[in-house]
Amino acid sequence: MTADQPKQPRDPQAPKGRPTPKRSEAASQRRSLAQTPANRKDAARRQREARRADMAKQREALASGDERYLPARDKGPVRSFARDFVDARYSVAEFFLPLALVILVLSMINQGKFQSYVLLAWLVVILLIVINSVITGITLKRALKQRFPDEPTRGAVPYALMRTLQMRRLRLPKPKVKRGERP
Repeated sequence: MTADQPKQPRDPQAPKGRPTPKRSEAASQRRSLAQTPANRKDAARRQREARRADMAKQREALASGDERYLPARDKGPVRSFARDFVDARYSVAEFFLPLALVILVLSMINQGKFQSYVLLAWLVVILLIVINSVITGITLKRALKQRFPDEPTRGAVPYALMRTLQMRRLRLPKPKVKRGERP
């Protein structure tokens, strides 16, 4: 400031250049400082608890289908469409576990010619799964290009094919469409 400029008077309400915080604001600042962990062990414990709470939210979202809290791999309209596409159809792959169990039990029957039929059943099941997966992958890729022409669809087809390998009632997020419905 020069001598020819007049001094600006200070605000009488804020003599130190800033207003004094209200008691409630000061108390909340003290509380937030008190909540910071004192040592590394407490910080790790709080971080673990926060992670557990987030994981619980994600589990609940997987069961209910709430898009907000789904894990990153399940989020978005492309993944939702891929899930609905798979859930609306029957797939040979979803019956793999029960079929494998039956074939495994049948393979314990030790009769010469019967063993070759069991081996043939394994081959037929695996071949049907591969053929069904190729058809599902091609039709899904075509439907994704048609439905989402400008959005990236990378990873949606393998995501959907992995979903076909799970039995319908064990799938997470839970299926939203019934079989035969249009996604």
